[in-house]
Amino acid sequence: MRVQSILLLIIILAVSSCGPFSKLEKSTNWEELYAGANKYYQEGEYNKAIILYDKVLPVIRGSEKAELADYNYANCHFKTKRYIEAAGYFSNFFRTYNRSPLAEEALFMNAYSLYLDAPDANLDQQSSREAVGAIQQFVTKFPASASYERAMEMLVDLQSRFEQKAYMESSMYYRLKDGLYPGDYYRACIINFQNFSKDYPESKHNEELAYKLVEVSTGYAENSTFFKKEERLKDALAFANTFYRKYPNSAFTGKVKEIEVKAKEELNDHSVKLKEYNDRLAEQKAKALENQTLEKVEIK
Repeated sequence: MRVQSILLLIIILAVSSCGPFSKLEKSTNWEELYAGANKYYQEGEYNKAIILYDKVLPVIRGSEKAELADYNYANCHFKTKRYIEAAGYFSNFFRTYNRSPLAEEALFMNAYSLYLDAPDANLDQQSSREAVGAIQQFVTKFPASASYERAMEMLVDLQSRFEQKAYMESSMYYRLKDGLYPGDYYRACIINFQNFSKDYPESKHNEELAYKLVEVSTGYAENSTFFKKEERLKDALAFANTFYRKYPNSAFTGKVKEIEVKAKEELNDHSVKLKEYNDRLAEQKAKALENQTLEKVEIK
């Protein structure tokens, strides 16, 4: 039974190797190849169409037939989900045939291919930035296009991925502040949270990060050296005031007030210690000056 199955497989392979596509693939007649590539493209046999276009495109380059073949070739890659290759071919098409009736569609498909290849928010967003650039090029070039609204929706989606990526980075710094080197990550949090607010002023995460900014800036001040503590505590209190002004009805208000009370107590305590330090320093300077005066008198 097993021998019969093997024989049947050999027969099927032999028949398929002598099929119409195999014969066409071996052809050297470019017109036949061109017609066959277009036929397989229309039938949705995109992988076969790619093979035939690969053979015929170098031959017909520069002819009137090349324009449609180049577009179909790019679209074959798109249909088979080879989005990066498709984007490159659509981009080349637009540069080569920018006056073509297909130019607008090609430029959109370039952007759409890059958009579909863009990763989730938790991954590196370099390719997403390339997609944004391509979309912006399209909407600038064809503002009246029927695909304009669709392109803008893609742009909004990609921007939301950048925002989510930035929020995830902020959350990572916030977690790391409890590690071995909190000072570095307190400072990183302060910078990151402020930059996030500037980059995404309408983000739903800004209220939460504004509260955390008060928290980490207070922690940063508490872990600071003696002579930097006062300035950093005042910064933390300023962040608290900004929070109250921007989010008067926030669910985080109670937590911010607790941190503010703690920061004010720390600042008052530090002010006492700073005064004591300055008094001792002034006393030491006075004694040193008095000693210098006595030494001069004795010398005379």
